[in-house]
Amino acid sequence: MGSLHENPQHGFGGLLNGLQEAYESGRTKDLAWRRAQLKGLLRLLEEKEEDIFDALHDDLGKHRAESYRDEIGALVKSVNHTLRNLEGWAAPEKTQAPLVSFPATALVVPEPLGVVLVFSCWNLPLGLALEPISGALAAGNVVVVKPSELAPSTAAFLAANIPRYLDPKAVKVILGGPEVGEQLMEHRWDKVLFTGSANVGRLILTKAAKHLTPVALELGSKCPCIVDQLDSKRDRQIAVNRIAGAKWSVCAGQACVAIDYILVEEKFAPILIELLKSTVKRFTTTPECMARILNARHFRRLSNFLDDDRVACSVVHGGSVNEKTLTIEPTILLNPPLDSDIMTEEIFGPLLPIITVKKIEDTIKFVTSMPKPLAIYAFTKNEKLKHRIIDETSSGSITFNDAIVQYAVEGLPFGGVGQSGFGQYHGKYSFELFSNKKAVFKRSFLIEFMFRYPPWDDSKIRMLRHVFNTNYILLLLGLLGLRR
Repeated sequence: MGSLHENPQHGFGGLLNGLQEAYESGRTKDLAWRRAQLKGLLRLLEEKEEDIFDALHDDLGKHRAESYRDEIGALVKSVNHTLRNLEGWAAPEKTQAPLVSFPATALVVPEPLGVVLVFSCWNLPLGLALEPISGALAAGNVVVVKPSELAPSTAAFLAANIPRYLDPKAVKVILGGPEVGEQLMEHRWDKVLFTGSANVGRLILTKAAKHLTPVALELGSKCPCIVDQLDSKRDRQIAVNRIAGAKWSVCAGQACVAIDYILVEEKFAPILIELLKSTVKRFTTTPECMARILNARHFRRLSNFLDDDRVACSVVHGGSVNEKTLTIEPTILLNPPLDSDIMTEEIFGPLLPIITVKKIEDTIKFVTSMPKPLAIYAFTKNEKLKHRIIDETSSGSITFNDAIVQYAVEGLPFGGVGQSGFGQYHGKYSFELFSNKKAVFKRSFLIEFMFRYPPWDDSKIRMLRHVFNTNYILLLLGLLGLRR
Protein backbone atom coordinates (compact mmCIF):
# COMPACT_ATOMS: atom_id res chain seq x y z
CA MET A 1 0.00 0.00 0.00
CA GLY A 2 1.06 3.61 -0.46
CA SER A 3 -0.24 4.85 2.89
CA LEU A 4 1.21 4.05 6.26
CA HIS A 5 0.04 4.19 9.84
CA GLU A 6 3.43 3.27 11.31
CA ASN A 7 4.15 3.68 14.98
CA PRO A 8 6.62 6.59 14.99
CA GLN A 9 8.73 4.95 17.67
CA HIS A 10 9.69 2.33 15.09
CA GLY A 11 10.99 5.03 12.76
CA PHE A 12 10.67 5.30 9.02
CA GLY A 13 13.93 3.73 7.92
CA GLY A 14 12.19 0.93 6.02
CA LEU A 15 9.94 3.40 4.26
CA LEU A 16 12.90 5.48 3.13
CA ASN A 17 14.83 2.42 1.96
CA GLY A 18 11.87 1.37 -0.22
CA LEU A 19 11.53 4.84 -1.68
CA GLN A 20 15.25 5.01 -2.36
CA GLU A 21 15.06 1.71 -4.20
CA ALA A 22 12.18 3.00 -6.30
CA TYR A 23 14.14 6.11 -7.16
CA GLU A 24 17.37 4.28 -7.90
CA SER A 25 15.51 1.96 -10.27
CA GLY A 26 15.52 4.92 -12.65
CA ARG A 27 11.90 4.68 -13.70
CA THR A 28 10.92 8.03 -12.17
CA LYS A 29 13.29 9.79 -14.56
CA ASP A 30 11.35 8.50 -17.55
CA LEU A 31 9.06 11.19 -18.95
CA ALA A 32 6.42 8.56 -19.70
CA TRP A 33 6.30 7.62 -16.00
CA ARG A 34 6.02 11.26 -14.98
CA ARG A 35 3.18 11.84 -17.42
CA ALA A 36 1.40 8.75 -16.15
CA GLN A 37 1.52 10.08 -12.58
CA LEU A 38 0.14 13.46 -13.60
CA LYS A 39 -2.66 11.80 -15.56
CA GLY A 40 -3.36 9.67 -12.50
CA LEU A 41 -3.84 12.85 -10.48
CA LEU A 42 -6.32 14.13 -13.05
CA ARG A 43 -8.27 10.86 -12.89
CA LEU A 44 -8.30 11.08 -9.11
CA LEU A 45 -9.74 14.59 -9.21
CA GLU A 46 -12.37 13.63 -11.78
CA GLU A 47 -13.49 10.26 -10.47
CA LYS A 48 -13.42 11.15 -6.77
CA GLU A 49 -14.87 14.65 -7.01
CA GLU A 50 -17.89 13.87 -4.81
CA ASP A 51 -15.71 12.24 -2.16
CA ILE A 52 -13.49 15.33 -2.17
CA PHE A 53 -16.51 17.60 -1.71
CA ASP A 54 -17.61 15.48 1.26
CA ALA A 55 -14.16 15.47 2.87
CA LEU A 56 -13.69 19.23 2.57
CA HIS A 57 -17.18 19.82 3.95
CA ASP A 58 -16.47 17.50 6.89
CA ASP A 59 -13.20 19.23 7.72
CA LEU A 60 -14.05 22.88 7.10
CA GLY A 61 -17.70 23.21 6.12
CA LYS A 62 -16.73 24.32 2.62
CA HIS A 63 -19.45 24.65 0.01
CA ARG A 64 -19.01 22.53 -3.11
CA ALA A 65 -18.51 25.64 -5.24
CA GLU A 66 -15.74 26.95 -2.99
CA SER A 67 -14.09 23.51 -2.92
CA TYR A 68 -14.15 23.28 -6.71
CA ARG A 69 -12.95 26.85 -7.27
CA ASP A 70 -10.09 26.82 -4.76
CA GLU A 71 -8.93 23.21 -4.80
CA ILE A 72 -10.23 20.83 -7.48
CA GLY A 73 -10.52 23.27 -10.37
CA ALA A 74 -7.26 25.02 -9.54
CA LEU A 75 -5.49 21.64 -9.40
CA VAL A 76 -6.93 20.42 -12.70
CA LYS A 77 -5.77 23.64 -14.37
CA SER A 78 -2.31 23.38 -12.82
CA VAL A 79 -1.73 19.70 -13.67
CA ASN A 80 -2.87 20.21 -17.26
CA HIS A 81 -0.46 23.14 -17.53
CA THR A 82 2.37 20.92 -16.30
CA LEU A 83 1.48 18.14 -18.75
CA ARG A 84 1.51 20.59 -21.67
CA ASN A 85 4.92 21.97 -20.74
CA LEU A 86 6.72 19.04 -19.12
CA GLU A 87 8.83 18.03 -22.12
CA GLY A 88 10.19 21.56 -22.50
CA TRP A 89 10.90 21.98 -18.79
CA ALA A 90 12.76 18.67 -18.62
CA ALA A 91 14.90 19.33 -21.70
CA PRO A 92 18.53 20.46 -21.30
CA GLU A 93 18.85 24.22 -21.70
CA LYS A 94 21.72 25.54 -23.79
CA THR A 95 23.65 28.50 -22.48
CA GLN A 96 26.51 30.50 -23.93
CA ALA A 97 30.02 29.08 -23.66
CA PRO A 98 32.91 31.57 -23.68
CA LEU A 99 34.56 31.98 -27.07
CA VAL A 100 37.97 31.25 -25.59
CA SER A 101 36.82 27.68 -24.85
CA PHE A 102 35.80 27.00 -28.49
CA PRO A 103 34.75 24.42 -29.48
CA ALA A 104 32.60 23.85 -26.39
CA THR A 105 28.97 23.58 -25.29
CA ALA A 106 27.36 24.59 -22.00
CA LEU A 107 24.11 23.06 -20.80
CA VAL A 108 21.84 23.26 -17.77
CA VAL A 109 20.33 19.82 -17.23
CA PRO A 110 17.43 19.53 -14.76
CA GLU A 111 17.61 16.36 -12.69
CA PRO A 112 15.33 15.13 -9.88
CA LEU A 113 16.53 15.59 -6.34
CA GLY A 114 15.52 12.12 -5.16
CA VAL A 115 13.35 11.45 -2.10
CA VAL A 116 11.29 14.49 -1.05
CA LEU A 117 8.93 15.20 1.84
CA VAL A 118 5.84 17.42 1.68
CA PHE A 119 4.03 18.72 4.77
CA SER A 120 0.64 20.08 3.73
CA CYS A 121 -1.68 22.24 5.83
CA TRP A 122 -5.34 22.16 6.81
CA ASN A 123 -6.92 25.21 5.16
CA LEU A 124 -6.47 23.98 1.56
CA PRO A 125 -5.85 20.37 2.55
CA LEU A 126 -6.27 18.89 -0.91
CA GLY A 127 -4.67 21.61 -3.02
CA LEU A 128 -1.65 22.19 -0.81
CA ALA A 129 -0.92 18.46 -0.79
CA LEU A 130 -1.45 17.60 -4.45
CA GLU A 131 -0.04 20.80 -6.02
CA PRO A 132 3.49 20.21 -4.68
CA ILE A 133 3.18 16.46 -5.26
CA SER A 134 2.45 17.16 -8.93
CA GLY A 135 5.58 19.30 -9.19
CA ALA A 136 7.75 16.75 -7.41
CA LEU A 137 6.52 13.92 -9.65
CA ALA A 138 6.88 16.04 -12.79
CA ALA A 139 10.51 16.59 -11.81
CA GLY A 140 11.04 12.83 -11.43
CA ASN A 141 11.17 12.43 -7.65
CA VAL A 142 9.64 9.97 -5.24
CA VAL A 143 7.46 11.63 -2.61
CA VAL A 144 6.23 11.31 0.95
CA VAL A 145 3.32 13.56 1.91
CA LYS A 146 2.14 14.13 5.46
CA PRO A 147 -1.31 15.73 5.38
CA SER A 148 -2.41 17.88 8.29
CA GLU A 149 -4.03 15.91 11.07
CA LEU A 150 -6.30 18.92 11.59
CA ALA A 151 -8.16 18.05 8.37
CA PRO A 152 -8.68 14.34 9.13
CA SER A 153 -11.29 13.56 6.46
CA THR A 154 -9.13 14.95 3.67
CA ALA A 155 -6.06 13.23 5.09
CA ALA A 156 -7.91 9.89 5.15
CA PHE A 157 -9.12 10.50 1.59
CA LEU A 158 -5.55 11.08 0.40
CA ALA A 159 -4.27 8.01 2.23
CA ALA A 160 -6.97 5.80 0.72
CA ASN A 161 -6.84 7.08 -2.86
CA ILE A 162 -3.30 8.18 -3.70
CA PRO A 163 -2.07 4.53 -3.81
CA ARG A 164 -4.88 3.71 -6.25
CA TYR A 165 -4.06 6.45 -8.73
CA LEU A 166 -0.29 6.95 -8.36
CA ASP A 167 2.69 4.60 -8.23
CA PRO A 168 2.37 3.18 -4.67
CA LYS A 169 6.08 2.42 -4.46
CA ALA A 170 7.02 6.01 -5.32
CA VAL A 171 4.35 8.03 -3.50
CA LYS A 172 3.55 7.45 0.17
CA VAL A 173 1.04 9.11 2.49
CA ILE A 174 1.89 9.24 6.20
CA LEU A 175 -0.90 9.97 8.65
CA GLY A 176 -0.44 11.25 12.18
CA GLY A 177 0.09 14.25 14.39
CA PRO A 178 3.07 16.45 15.27
CA GLU A 179 5.01 13.52 16.75
CA VAL A 180 4.96 11.79 13.36
CA GLY A 181 6.22 14.96 11.69
CA GLU A 182 9.07 15.15 14.19
CA GLN A 183 9.95 11.52 13.55
CA LEU A 184 9.99 12.08 9.80
CA MET A 185 12.39 15.00 10.26
CA GLU A 186 14.84 12.76 12.09
CA HIS A 187 15.74 11.38 8.65
CA ARG A 188 17.68 12.89 5.77
CA TRP A 189 15.58 14.03 2.80
CA ASP A 190 16.62 15.46 -0.51
CA LYS A 191 14.08 18.28 -0.08
CA VAL A 192 11.38 19.24 2.38
CA LEU A 193 8.45 21.56 1.62
CA PHE A 194 6.49 22.76 4.63
CA THR A 195 3.33 24.86 4.47
CA GLY A 196 2.02 26.16 7.78
CA SER A 197 2.79 28.42 10.72
CA ALA A 198 6.05 30.18 11.40
CA ASN A 199 6.41 28.45 14.78
CA VAL A 200 6.29 24.98 13.25
CA GLY A 201 8.46 26.19 10.37
CA ARG A 202 11.21 27.04 12.87
CA LEU A 203 11.03 23.51 14.27
CA ILE A 204 11.28 22.05 10.76
CA LEU A 205 14.37 24.15 10.05
CA THR A 206 15.99 23.13 13.33
CA LYS A 207 15.44 19.44 12.59
CA ALA A 208 16.59 19.84 8.98
CA ALA A 209 19.87 21.45 10.04
CA LYS A 210 21.01 18.17 11.57
CA HIS A 211 21.20 16.57 8.11
CA LEU A 212 21.69 19.76 6.06
CA THR A 213 18.35 18.97 4.46
CA PRO A 214 17.27 21.75 2.05
CA VAL A 215 13.90 23.21 3.06
CA ALA A 216 11.28 25.42 1.42
CA LEU A 217 8.89 27.15 3.82
CA GLU A 218 5.51 28.59 2.89
CA LEU A 219 4.38 30.57 5.91
CA GLY A 220 1.67 33.06 6.73
CA SER A 221 1.80 36.81 7.27
CA LYS A 222 -0.33 39.88 7.64
CA CYS A 223 -1.18 40.61 4.01
CA PRO A 224 -2.18 44.28 3.58
CA CYS A 225 -4.70 45.64 1.11
CA ILE A 226 -4.30 49.26 0.01
CA VAL A 227 -7.53 50.80 -1.23
CA ASP A 228 -7.22 54.07 -3.12
CA GLN A 229 -10.16 56.34 -3.87
CA LEU A 230 -11.91 55.05 -6.98
CA ASP A 231 -14.03 57.58 -8.85
CA SER A 232 -16.67 55.44 -10.54
CA LYS A 233 -19.32 53.56 -8.60
CA ARG A 234 -18.77 50.54 -10.79
CA ASP A 235 -15.05 50.38 -10.04
CA ARG A 236 -15.74 50.76 -6.32
CA GLN A 237 -18.24 47.92 -6.33
CA ILE A 238 -15.97 45.62 -8.31
CA ALA A 239 -13.12 46.37 -5.91
CA VAL A 240 -15.31 45.62 -2.91
CA ASN A 241 -16.60 42.40 -4.51
CA ARG A 242 -13.02 41.23 -4.91
CA ILE A 243 -11.98 42.31 -1.42
CA ALA A 244 -14.98 40.64 0.23
CA GLY A 245 -14.48 37.51 -1.83
CA ALA A 246 -10.81 37.30 -0.95
CA LYS A 247 -11.47 37.84 2.74
CA TRP A 248 -14.60 35.83 3.48
CA SER A 249 -15.20 33.34 0.67
CA VAL A 250 -11.80 31.60 0.83
CA CYS A 251 -12.00 29.31 3.87
CA ALA A 252 -13.54 32.15 5.93
CA GLY A 253 -10.30 34.10 5.78
CA GLN A 254 -8.28 31.10 6.98
CA ALA A 255 -5.77 31.36 4.14
CA CYS A 256 -2.18 32.54 4.10
CA VAL A 257 -2.87 34.84 1.14
CA ALA A 258 -6.14 36.22 2.52
CA ILE A 259 -6.39 39.97 3.09
CA ASP A 260 -5.40 40.58 6.70
CA TYR A 261 -6.17 44.31 6.96
CA ILE A 262 -7.08 47.29 4.77
CA LEU A 263 -5.30 50.64 4.50
CA VAL A 264 -7.42 53.53 3.21
CA GLU A 265 -7.59 57.33 3.38
CA GLU A 266 -9.75 58.71 6.21
CA LYS A 267 -12.12 60.51 3.86
CA PHE A 268 -12.80 57.38 1.78
CA ALA A 269 -13.20 54.98 4.72
CA PRO A 270 -16.95 55.59 5.34
CA ILE A 271 -17.78 54.90 1.68
CA LEU A 272 -15.69 51.73 1.70
CA ILE A 273 -17.24 50.46 4.93
CA GLU A 274 -20.80 50.91 3.69
CA LEU A 275 -19.98 49.10 0.46
CA LEU A 276 -18.34 46.26 2.39
CA LYS A 277 -21.35 45.93 4.67
CA SER A 278 -23.87 45.68 1.84
CA THR A 279 -21.66 43.35 -0.20
CA VAL A 280 -20.91 40.88 2.59
CA LYS A 281 -24.64 40.68 3.34
CA ARG A 282 -25.26 39.70 -0.29
CA PHE A 283 -22.43 37.19 -0.29
CA THR A 284 -23.50 35.43 2.93
CA THR A 285 -27.25 35.07 2.59
CA THR A 286 -27.11 31.48 3.90
CA PRO A 287 -24.75 29.89 6.45
CA GLU A 288 -23.16 27.52 3.92
CA CYS A 289 -21.86 30.49 1.92
CA MET A 290 -18.86 30.67 4.23
CA ALA A 291 -16.67 27.92 5.66
CA ARG A 292 -16.49 27.46 9.40
CA ILE A 293 -13.58 27.98 11.76
CA LEU A 294 -11.36 24.89 11.87
CA ASN A 295 -11.78 23.86 15.51
CA ALA A 296 -12.47 25.10 19.03
CA ARG A 297 -8.87 26.16 19.60
CA HIS A 298 -8.77 28.39 16.54
CA PHE A 299 -12.25 29.67 17.36
CA ARG A 300 -11.07 30.76 20.82
CA ARG A 301 -7.98 32.39 19.33
CA LEU A 302 -10.15 34.52 17.04
CA SER A 303 -12.71 35.24 19.74
CA ASN A 304 -9.93 36.44 22.02
CA PHE A 305 -9.11 39.19 19.51
CA LEU A 306 -12.58 40.58 20.06
CA ASP A 307 -12.46 40.15 23.85
CA ASP A 308 -10.04 43.07 24.04
CA ASP A 309 -12.30 46.03 24.96
CA ARG A 310 -10.19 48.39 22.86
CA VAL A 311 -10.78 46.14 19.83
CA ALA A 312 -14.45 45.42 20.57
CA CYS A 313 -15.32 49.11 20.48
CA SER A 314 -13.80 49.38 16.98
CA VAL A 315 -16.28 46.87 15.48
CA VAL A 316 -18.49 48.60 12.89
CA HIS A 317 -20.10 45.48 11.45
CA GLY A 318 -20.63 41.92 12.65
CA GLY A 319 -18.84 40.60 15.70
CA SER A 320 -21.22 37.81 16.67
CA VAL A 321 -19.75 34.38 17.37
CA ASN A 322 -21.20 30.90 17.81
CA GLU A 323 -18.95 28.38 19.50
CA LYS A 324 -21.37 25.49 18.93
CA THR A 325 -21.24 25.86 15.16
CA LEU A 326 -17.67 27.23 15.12
CA THR A 327 -18.80 30.25 13.13
CA ILE A 328 -17.87 33.91 13.38
CA GLU A 329 -19.84 36.54 11.54
CA PRO A 330 -17.89 38.51 8.91
CA THR A 331 -16.60 41.37 11.04
CA ILE A 332 -15.30 44.81 10.07
CA LEU A 333 -13.29 46.90 12.52
CA LEU A 334 -12.26 50.55 12.14
CA ASN A 335 -8.90 51.60 13.54
CA PRO A 336 -8.33 49.00 16.26
CA PRO A 337 -5.21 49.87 18.31
CA LEU A 338 -2.05 49.09 16.36
CA ASP A 339 -0.52 47.43 19.42
CA SER A 340 -3.49 45.07 19.90
CA ASP A 341 -3.18 41.37 19.10
CA ILE A 342 -5.43 41.70 16.07
CA MET A 343 -2.89 44.07 14.49
CA THR A 344 0.30 42.34 15.60
CA GLU A 345 -0.64 38.70 14.88
CA GLU A 346 -1.81 37.08 11.67
CA ILE A 347 -5.62 36.98 11.89
CA PHE A 348 -6.37 33.89 9.77
CA GLY A 349 -10.11 34.30 10.09
CA PRO A 350 -13.14 36.43 9.10
CA LEU A 351 -12.12 39.58 10.99
CA LEU A 352 -11.15 42.58 8.82
CA PRO A 353 -9.51 45.64 10.41
CA ILE A 354 -9.54 48.88 8.43
CA ILE A 355 -6.72 51.31 9.23
CA THR A 356 -7.02 54.91 8.03
CA VAL A 357 -4.22 57.19 6.86
CA LYS A 358 -4.17 60.88 5.98
CA LYS A 359 -3.12 60.31 2.38
CA ILE A 360 -2.75 57.20 0.29
CA GLU A 361 1.03 57.56 -0.03
CA ASP A 362 1.29 57.01 3.75
CA THR A 363 0.27 53.40 3.22
CA ILE A 364 3.69 52.57 1.82
CA LYS A 365 5.45 53.64 5.01
CA PHE A 366 2.94 51.62 7.03
CA VAL A 367 3.55 48.47 4.98
CA THR A 368 7.33 48.79 5.09
CA SER A 369 7.23 49.18 8.88
CA MET A 370 5.77 45.65 9.15
CA PRO A 371 7.43 42.26 8.46
CA LYS A 372 7.55 41.38 4.76
CA PRO A 373 4.20 39.83 3.81
CA LEU A 374 3.36 36.92 1.57
CA ALA A 375 1.20 39.19 -0.58
CA ILE A 376 0.37 42.87 -0.98
CA TYR A 377 -2.90 43.90 -2.62
CA ALA A 378 -3.68 47.37 -3.94
CA PHE A 379 -6.80 48.70 -5.60
CA THR A 380 -5.86 51.82 -7.52
CA LYS A 381 -5.68 53.38 -10.97
CA ASN A 382 -2.78 55.59 -9.90
CA GLU A 383 0.21 54.39 -11.96
CA LYS A 384 2.68 56.38 -9.86
CA LEU A 385 1.39 54.69 -6.70
CA LYS A 386 1.65 51.28 -8.36
CA HIS A 387 5.28 51.90 -9.25
CA ARG A 388 6.05 53.09 -5.74
CA ILE A 389 4.49 49.97 -4.22
CA ILE A 390 6.54 47.76 -6.55
CA ASP A 391 9.78 49.69 -6.00
CA GLU A 392 9.56 50.49 -2.28
CA THR A 393 7.99 47.40 -0.72
CA SER A 394 9.07 43.77 -0.46
CA SER A 395 6.68 40.83 -0.51
CA GLY A 396 6.14 37.42 -2.04
CA SER A 397 3.73 38.95 -4.57
CA ILE A 398 1.87 42.13 -5.44
CA THR A 399 -1.57 42.08 -7.02
CA PHE A 400 -3.28 45.20 -8.30
CA ASN A 401 -7.06 45.49 -8.46
CA ASP A 402 -7.75 41.93 -7.36
CA ALA A 403 -6.79 39.56 -4.56
CA ILE A 404 -5.75 35.91 -4.14
CA VAL A 405 -6.12 35.20 -7.88
CA GLN A 406 -2.34 35.39 -8.31
CA TYR A 407 -2.22 31.99 -6.59
CA ALA A 408 -3.88 30.38 -9.62
CA VAL A 409 -1.56 31.91 -12.25
CA GLU A 410 0.86 29.07 -13.11
CA GLY A 411 3.29 31.44 -14.81
CA LEU A 412 3.87 33.28 -11.52
CA PRO A 413 5.90 31.86 -8.64
CA PHE A 414 4.16 31.44 -5.29
CA GLY A 415 6.18 31.92 -2.15
CA GLY A 416 7.20 34.31 0.58
CA VAL A 417 10.14 36.45 1.56
CA GLY A 418 11.69 37.03 4.96
CA GLN A 419 9.37 35.90 7.73
CA SER A 420 6.67 34.88 5.25
CA GLY A 421 8.86 32.05 3.99
CA PHE A 422 11.29 31.14 1.22
CA GLY A 423 11.21 28.89 -1.80
CA GLN A 424 8.73 29.19 -4.66
CA TYR A 425 6.44 26.80 -6.46
CA HIS A 426 3.45 26.56 -8.89
CA GLY A 427 3.76 25.63 -12.54
CA LYS A 428 7.36 25.56 -13.73
CA TYR A 429 8.46 26.82 -10.32
CA SER A 430 7.15 23.60 -8.73
CA PHE A 431 9.22 21.62 -11.24
CA GLU A 432 12.28 23.73 -10.44
CA LEU A 433 11.74 23.56 -6.66
CA PHE A 434 12.16 19.78 -6.79
CA SER A 435 14.94 19.77 -9.42
CA ASN A 436 18.67 20.29 -9.39
CA LYS A 437 19.92 22.46 -12.22
CA LYS A 438 23.03 20.52 -13.12
CA ALA A 439 25.70 22.40 -15.03
CA VAL A 440 27.22 20.39 -17.90
CA PHE A 441 30.22 21.74 -19.84
CA LYS A 442 31.75 19.90 -22.80
CA ARG A 443 35.10 20.76 -24.45
CA SER A 444 37.18 19.26 -27.18
CA PHE A 445 40.92 18.56 -27.24
CA LEU A 446 41.36 20.69 -30.37
CA ILE A 447 42.73 23.87 -28.82
CA GLU A 448 44.98 24.26 -25.77
CA PHE A 449 46.24 27.48 -24.19
CA MET A 450 49.41 27.03 -22.15
CA PHE A 451 49.21 30.50 -20.57
CA ARG A 452 46.69 29.07 -18.08
CA TYR A 453 49.41 26.95 -16.47
CA PRO A 454 52.61 27.73 -14.53
CA PRO A 455 55.44 28.56 -14.56
CA TRP A 456 54.15 32.13 -14.49
CA ASP A 457 55.51 35.25 -16.14
CA ASP A 458 54.21 38.69 -17.10
CA SER A 459 53.18 37.61 -20.60
CA LYS A 460 50.87 34.97 -19.17
CA ILE A 461 49.30 37.53 -16.86
CA ARG A 462 48.68 39.76 -19.90
CA MET A 463 47.04 36.91 -21.75
CA LEU A 464 44.87 36.10 -18.75
CA ARG A 465 43.80 39.74 -18.55
CA HIS A 466 42.68 39.59 -22.17
CA VAL A 467 40.69 36.41 -21.47
CA PHE A 468 38.86 37.74 -18.41
CA ASN A 469 38.18 41.07 -20.08
CA THR A 470 36.93 39.15 -23.15
CA ASN A 471 39.30 41.15 -25.31
CA TYR A 472 39.77 38.41 -27.85
CA ILE A 473 41.40 40.58 -30.52
CA LEU A 474 44.31 41.44 -28.21
CA LEU A 475 44.39 37.80 -27.09
CA LEU A 476 44.72 36.64 -30.71
CA LEU A 477 47.41 39.22 -31.43
CA GLY A 478 49.29 38.07 -28.34
CA LEU A 479 49.05 34.43 -29.32
CA LEU A 480 50.38 35.30 -32.78
CA GLY A 481 53.25 37.26 -31.21
CA LEU A 482 52.09 40.47 -32.88
CA ARG A 483 51.50 42.37 -29.62
CA ARG A 484 53.40 42.18 -26.37
